[in-house]
Amino acid sequence: MRPARALIDLEALRHNYRLARSRHGGRAFAVVKANAYGHGAVQCAHALAAEADGFAVAFLDEALQLRAAGITHPILLLEGVFDASELDEVVRHELWTVVHHDLQIEMIASRDLAAPLHVWLKVNSGMNRAGFLPDGVRRAWQRLNDTGKVSDIALMTHFARADEPDVITTAEQIAAFDAGTRDLPGLRSLANSSAILGWPDAHRDWGRPGILLYGADPMPEENHGLLPVMTLESQIMAVRDIPAGAALGYGGRFVAEVPTRVGLVAMGYADGYPRSAPEGTPVAVDGKLTRLIGRVSMDMMTVDLTDLPDAGIGSRVELWGRQISINRIAAGVGTISYELLCNVKRVRFEYLG
Repeated sequence: MRPARALIDLEALRHNYRLARSRHGGRAFAVVKANAYGHGAVQCAHALAAEADGFAVAFLDEALQLRAAGITHPILLLEGVFDASELDEVVRHELWTVVHHDLQIEMIASRDLAAPLHVWLKVNSGMNRAGFLPDGVRRAWQRLNDTGKVSDIALMTHFARADEPDVITTAEQIAAFDAGTRDLPGLRSLANSSAILGWPDAHRDWGRPGILLYGADPMPEENHGLLPVMTLESQIMAVRDIPAGAALGYGGRFVAEVPTRVGLVAMGYADGYPRSAPEGTPVAVDGKLTRLIGRVSMDMMTVDLTDLPDAGIGSRVELWGRQISINRIAAGVGTISYELLCNVKRVRFEYLG
């Protein structure tokens, strides 16, 4: 059996949820969209079922997957519905839905529903991606209320730069949200992962921890006590020695300056490890740090074993996890941990705890 695998530590997931809920106060949606950021939505939801207040997903199909798996908690559709017919499923499965543009209000108004909806009205407080501008929120709230088809209207927004604690944008967004929703009734949700960790003024009735649940700190320069949930690992599958001056792999990107012992690892970009990882990217072999050498291939990659004489075929290789921070890998390839986690595939997933 090919040794490439992703180990998912469910106790670490629970630890991170408890930390988020403690930091935020009130209640917290565990965000499990995009297959729980690549970790397995059903498995993660079941792991959190005993203590999560609710779950959040991107769209209807993701919510129906959780309902089919027996998850009975409140589930919020962060993108709302795309067609009026989806509202029937929202009602049938007792889902909560975001409303962020006029057409979604028109869908609700025009649809004959079997029961009223629990709606989260989204405010565009400055991200300028989705939601009603602060000076239009009251009108949208009134239109929703006038449909007679909603039981509750909660209020929410999303931050563009909450992971930058020295940038004033988040404080400006909080102020814009508060001004636009002043005196409107309803629960509030402002804080994503970064705001839960770094912006206490954004803590309201519901938090929305996403990436922090999976232990990839959105502000890694600070130690927030998060535990990595995914460890991506494989094994050395072959070893060879190359002389000084020899080129290694596609494009001959790595040229040995000294005689070099090379380990071939069963992991490549088809598994989700980034092809763009630069020379010297850290890896751990049997718990000892070494480096990536040569270009990452579709199914394989090569690492430097020159200073690890005890390493050989079968040695464990950690690509990211407890020893190798995924944020460090992401920074090296010019992306964020979210993308790396969501791209893991074709490896064996094993769930612990």
